[in-house]
Amino acid sequence: MRKILLSLVVGFTALLSASAQEYKVITSVESIVPSGLGRSRIINAQEEKDYKEYTSIQTEEDNTRNKSDRADIRVKNFEETKLLNFFNLGGIRFQNIAANDALITSKINTMIEEGWELAFVVSAVESAGGKGDSNGIFITRYIFKR
Repeated sequence: MRKILLSLVVGFTALLSASAQEYKVITSVESIVPSGLGRSRIINAQEEKDYKEYTSIQTEEDNTRNKSDRADIRVKNFEETKLLNFFNLGGIRFQNIAANDALITSKINTMIEEGWELAFVVSAVESAGGKGDSNGIFITRYIFKR
């Protein structure tokens, strides 16, 4: 009977620990600004934030706002890896894209070596919005879990 009870406790504990997961977001921002004037980076926050500290509930009766300052939300400890811009004076640089791919692959492989699993990848582009808008970025969020 003792062995069965011990087995059930160990099994239940293993089940609980297997279901507890941790997530981490790594973001790459690649400039698509003509003439290579933009900045491209891989960003990895080195500190955690609790979203609840910066969340307020809005109702018709009571328009309560969280008292925290927007400056408190900023993460001051982060890892920043330089990437190359997609464009230079000559136009699109495929070597730069290949170099960025190599660096991003290296980051993903390092995360996997550290026990993370790549769970999701989400991308978005903000590009030229018409006459006079020469700004743009290609942003990708790599969501890892363990």
